[in-house]
Amino acid sequence: MIVWLNGAFGAGKTTAARELVDFMPGSTFYDPELVGNGLRMMLPRKRLEQVSDYQDLPSWRRLVVDTGAALIAEVGGPLVVPMTVLKQEYRDEIFGGFAARRIPVRHVLLHTDETILRRRIAEREEIPGDADASESVRRWCLDHLAPYRAALNWLTTDAHVVDTTGLTPRQTAQHIADAVRDGAGNCDIVQTPEPTAETLAAGVLLFDEADRVLLVDPTYKPGWEFPGGVVERGEPPMYAGRREVAEELGVRLDEPLRLLVADWERPQPPGYGGLRLLFDGGRLTAGEAQEVLLPGAELRGWRFVTETEAADLLPPVRLSRLRWALRAREQGRPLYLEAGVPMG
Repeated sequence: MIVWLNGAFGAGKTTAARELVDFMPGSTFYDPELVGNGLRMMLPRKRLEQVSDYQDLPSWRRLVVDTGAALIAEVGGPLVVPMTVLKQEYRDEIFGGFAARRIPVRHVLLHTDETILRRRIAEREEIPGDADASESVRRWCLDHLAPYRAALNWLTTDAHVVDTTGLTPRQTAQHIADAVRDGAGNCDIVQTPEPTAETLAAGVLLFDEADRVLLVDPTYKPGWEFPGGVVERGEPPMYAGRREVAEELGVRLDEPLRLLVADWERPQPPGYGGLRLLFDGGRLTAGEAQEVLLPGAELRGWRFVTETEAADLLPPVRLSRLRWALRAREQGRPLYLEAGVPMG
């Protein structure tokens, strides 16, 4: 199990985490910041200059999961993880990675009244004997208060909140230990094991009466997606697409689906690639759209969007696939793509 302590920079997560280890027998303190420090030493300067925070490095997010899984395999017992994560898509990627390895996560938010938090930050001596470095850390904490406020809406929905305003670190740890024992902070994310070979996946495009396309927001990976999923062994792809739509949205598609795009996805380690199919699932009436039901463990939202709006939601590879699928729908014939490029 992972006990992930989130909160503003300077909220006392690390101190509380070290105390929490005492309240959870067999637990181990795991600081993902060490992963970031290692990447700073290993990655070329040119790559590091492209990001303002090591959390923006895909390698950091993957290594946080891989390292955590390796630690659990080595020592067993819970890992106590103090780390601020303010971008929901990064939370999706990291927690989804743990879920794929069947490692449950308890998400706890340490929240402090901002007036008290600012006072605590001002009193911190982060690096004893180095006034300039300590001041730099204090500025970093203060500069990230606004992003923390902006993230509170999803954080307070996703995590169990512990108000630390009037608590000592020891008291905070006791509150967390009690809450975790009672099951608080459980992130019920769908478990999607990582593929070990090329996969065949079937997605379905559903449209509203204005020809906008329906996208869904998964809890277990970053970015929006089309309804659909991996085709199971021995399962017809079109049937898989209809099954996934029924499971994800509660929408039954009884008519045959029309193939729009078959896209061969190049293997890019650590991924294996495979074949991605997109089918036309037809239009949903306003009444049918109102009956859409989402499985909370898998999807947190859905919406109809225009092609232009999709550009702000879909990762580049999925956006390219959508654009070619829309062209195929207009032309009335399917398209075969290799790595997103039409062939033949």
